[in-house]
Amino acid sequence: MTWIKTIRMEEAGERLKKAMEGQAKLYPVEYASPVHTAAGEETAEIVASHTLIPEALHHAFSTFGVLMSPELPLTRSQHEMITTLVSVTNRCHY
Repeated sequence: MTWIKTIRMEEAGERLKKAMEGQAKLYPVEYASPVHTAAGEETAEIVASHTLIPEALHHAFSTFGVLMSPELPLTRSQHEMITTLVSVTNRCHY
């Protein structure tokens, strides 16, 4: 569970629901498979940590989606290795 206050989908307003649904469409097809979520959570923690500001969620994840483009030279495995190293460096459990 993220230490940042989050809003659960059943409590989300229309603006947040639209942002949450839209962010998934920003990723390449190979990222369509579900990610592991924390026990009892329906949303990946990194996405949930952006629920207080839906506009930021959209912009942050649209940038991330472009950076994950399969047209770029890195593979998904390499992306995962980089994000894992950054998370460990930042002592982040996502």
